[in-house]
Amino acid sequence: MERRVCFDFEIEFANGGALKGEEFRLDIPGSDIDDDALGAMVIADLRLLMVSRIVIHNKRVIVEAHKRAATSQLTAGERERKVDLSHEIETGMTTYKGLPAPLLCEHMSRTASRAHYAPGTEFQIDRIEMVGNTGTYIDSPYHRLADGDDISKLSLDALSGCPGVVVDVAGMATRAIDWSMLAAVDVREKAVLVRTGWDRHWRTDRYFNGHPFLTERAAIYLRDRGALVVGIDSFNIDDVDGDTRPVHTILLSAGIPIVEHLTGLAALPSQGFRFWAVPPKFKGVGTFPVRAHATLAGD
Repeated sequence: MERRVCFDFEIEFANGGALKGEEFRLDIPGSDIDDDALGAMVIADLRLLMVSRIVIHNKRVIVEAHKRAATSQLTAGERERKVDLSHEIETGMTTYKGLPAPLLCEHMSRTASRAHYAPGTEFQIDRIEMVGNTGTYIDSPYHRLADGDDISKLSLDALSGCPGVVVDVAGMATRAIDWSMLAAVDVREKAVLVRTGWDRHWRTDRYFNGHPFLTERAAIYLRDRGALVVGIDSFNIDDVDGDTRPVHTILLSAGIPIVEHLTGLAALPSQGFRFWAVPPKFKGVGTFPVRAHATLAGD
């Protein structure tokens, strides 16, 4: 027996404005639905961005035939173009205050290599010293949990050509990105990339202070709705003003990798692309830089 839910709602937006609805109806999969799940359905159904608060009133479940057929999943286009989503790494740059900057130097120069090879044959061998949290990097469960999977065990299903969605919250009035700002898109089995626009402050002191972040409830929402990987173009996916990291804890405990310090997300559509963020297969390492990028259908 099919059921629908009838209700009133009030919505407030993070960038100003509000919306109200009366006697709104939606199909539901079972016999009941709680207010948070219903709020997420409303946001997704109306494709609303930057929702900061939704309140449900006068909810009642009614017996009535569903009005919509199931939608099909997106597939990649035959022709693709690539969008780079990574910051360059160079000697002396600071990704995270308090952590050492990378050092990139020669181990053996082209000139020195000539002594080992025939005339006209030469090579450059470089030496790199850095912490894993450098540039655009990925966090594995091992980064947060002693018994979690390290980057050598990360699934390529989540990091190599995973269907992606962009949640664009750039310009919001608050720093905290709550679950309601994510509810307009289907995140299940997707790479969820949160665009805050904070990458514009990269390599400046402003980048380290007052950055946007996900709330604990946002992390729970992404976990419970089956996101495969979560990325953000901000300094940290958590609020670093406190001494806990609930978003890292919730996502990494669920085996959901995190990609921080993304850039260039404005070049992506809201959906219809695939995301790549594969690190080297280091054993016993929790976090490491990636060449994050997206592929999408060509023009």
